[in-house]
Amino acid sequence: MNRRLAGAAVGLAAVAASLFVAVPAGRAAAVPGFHVSNGRLQDAADQDVVLRGINHAHTWYPGRTTQALKDIKATGANSVRVVLSTGDQWTKNSAADVADIIAQCKANRLICILEAHDTTGYGEQSAAVSLSRAVDYWVSVQSALQGQEKYVILNIGNEPFGNSGHAAWTADTTAAVQRLRSAGFAHTLLVDAPNWGQDWSFTMRDNAAGVFAADPQRNTVFSIHMYGVFDTAAEVDDYLGRFVNA
Repeated sequence: MNRRLAGAAVGLAAVAASLFVAVPAGRAAAVPGFHVSNGRLQDAADQDVVLRGINHAHTWYPGRTTQALKDIKATGANSVRVVLSTGDQWTKNSAADVADIIAQCKANRLICILEAHDTTGYGEQSAAVSLSRAVDYWVSVQSALQGQEKYVILNIGNEPFGNSGHAAWTADTTAAVQRLRSAGFAHTLLVDAPNWGQDWSFTMRDNAAGVFAADPQRNTVFSIHMYGVFDTAAEVDDYLGRFVNA
């Protein structure tokens, strides 16, 4: 999820704290799985989806994944956000590994949200890589993702900008979304906010509509990680209210 997850001993300890916002707009074209319709995230049967989930740090604890997914399901969760690596900071998760994770998520009846963690804090964290590099990774494991649009949401890159260079978030996110669509990905795409996910600069809040419109499938959802900066109900309400009004 963010830097705190890297220090967690067990993925189960980190409960998802992201807020996912679907920009209001009609469904542009039929997609085979999850999709955005009139500001709502829906499944392949056009039923509204509310994500209730937990993170699992698979790329650091692969030996714990099988039991972790069972335990996550036992909490009543309907989704799991799985940490993967492009190979730039940690060992690359292969297409075969990704396919196995998806199969286990399906067996446990968990919506599988896959994220590339190597982008965390790009522009401030020296080892972090760009969203473009994350797209390269997704293309390299695309064989595992094809046909899984009913079960998988693709979180392009975790917290893809730190507190430096975040003005590039709009152009870089737009390019990443369009490259994935051009490569044939029909999945719902989840994009994280800059500023280590917190969007205190309101870069995502003020530019999300443009990014959404640039997606030819109009199937992008936006994620803000509300910790630290968002420490009052008023701040949370104001942020989400502005998203809805936009």
